[in-house]
Amino acid sequence: MIFSAINPLYSLAGLAVGILVGLTGVGGGSLMTPLLVLAFGFHPVTAVGTDLLYASATKAVGTGVHGFNRTVDWAVVRRLATGSVPATILTLIALNYAGKHYEGTTHAITIILGVTLILTAIAMLFRGVILARLSGATDDLPNRRIAALTVVLGAVLGILVSLTSVGAGAIGMTALLALYPRLPTNRLVGSDIAHAVPLTLIAGMGHWFLGAVDLGLLASLLIGSIPGIIAGSLLSARVPDVALRTMLAITLVLVGVKLLF
Repeated sequence: MIFSAINPLYSLAGLAVGILVGLTGVGGGSLMTPLLVLAFGFHPVTAVGTDLLYASATKAVGTGVHGFNRTVDWAVVRRLATGSVPATILTLIALNYAGKHYEGTTHAITIILGVTLILTAIAMLFRGVILARLSGATDDLPNRRIAALTVVLGAVLGILVSLTSVGAGAIGMTALLALYPRLPTNRLVGSDIAHAVPLTLIAGMGHWFLGAVDLGLLASLLIGSIPGIIAGSLLSARVPDVALRTMLAITLVLVGVKLLF
């Protein structure tokens, strides 16, 4: 396991990411993990593992708020978790095996992270177009088929999040909006956040077991991000959402391309 002292610079990064998350609702993983890898030079596996536990702590707070407001559909959460929990465990086992037997594991994770960031940016920029194309496709599907597709979605998110800490936000929400067009958006947002808690916690604990979590870095990020999220949430009504999301999406594409090449 890796330890480092609390670093004010990392707390400042947590503050900046927290503000952006509060302003836009974009998952911290899509911003924090590439920042740790590219700006601070952390090993990709350490960045992913630390960010997962960071995400589980922040998502737990969000889940508490949504649970209090009764904006969580626990049936959707159970379906997602049915797919994501076993997929996460299997991915961690595979990651442990690959880390011990293959030298290219880090490179592979970097590539997957880059691709996932680009897909996240596409989901952010073109969510309306994607949902319009899929409009009506799920209306006539029986509930059993919707449930099965939700479990599959959970499994895909479990693999992506375990490898990159990215994917449960923009990608997951776009898919949920397509699968459950009749559910209020705030209930889907609450369900997505609630599902992210066990997903990121299990994945983060797995990375911790593998020795890929920096506890000093984790504490530094949380010190900055908690007030950052509060500040961003308070400012969100005053900043044009479309402009911010477009700027963030372009940034994610550039970062994804940088990781790939």
